[in-house]
Amino acid sequence: MPITRRLVAASLSLVALAPSLVHAAPAPAFTAKDIDGKTRSLAEFKGKVVVLEFVNEGCPYVKKHYSGNMQGLQQAATADGVVWLSVASSAPGKQGYFADGAAARTWLDAKGAKPTTLLLDSDGAIATAYKAKTTPHMYVIDRSGALVYQGAIDDVPSAKVEDIKTAKNYVAAALADVKAGRKVAVAYSQPYGCAVKYKDA
Repeated sequence: MPITRRLVAASLSLVALAPSLVHAAPAPAFTAKDIDGKTRSLAEFKGKVVVLEFVNEGCPYVKKHYSGNMQGLQQAATADGVVWLSVASSAPGKQGYFADGAAARTWLDAKGAKPTTLLLDSDGAIATAYKAKTTPHMYVIDRSGALVYQGAIDDVPSAKVEDIKTAKNYVAAALADVKAGRKVAVAYSQPYGCAVKYKDA
């Protein structure tokens, strides 16, 4: 079996085991330091649409989407008033760990990434609260603070860049539904990617 297919199969077998959060329930509160050392919280963004993107810079699936797809989505969303929070939850010594905000900023700048900010979550507190399973794992929170989308970024679970152009982007679709005042058509999808690198994983 090719390496990419083995990676996908392993990821999907992992994510199927853990339950997701309750749809339309209040999104779990959190507090964390961002790359500038500032304490940020979900409460700070009350009344705004928020995207959470769990990220691991060493993951092949993250690298796929950071070939330009994720940056474009970030830029379009933030230009529309959406708060985009990338969350780095890899534990010390694990793939994707950022030792400090400077290391995270260096990576963001190198990739031309456009999130509102990146949160340092090396203890896995935010990831645990959201039951994040993979990188990427995406969440959309509406203006009322309700979780209206959780899951994959799109519907093609591969690490191949060429698959992006034919994929349906669930996050873009969810944001469009929220902006239009519609119920999010696809509120949950099975996430795919590398397993979140929790301390005890």
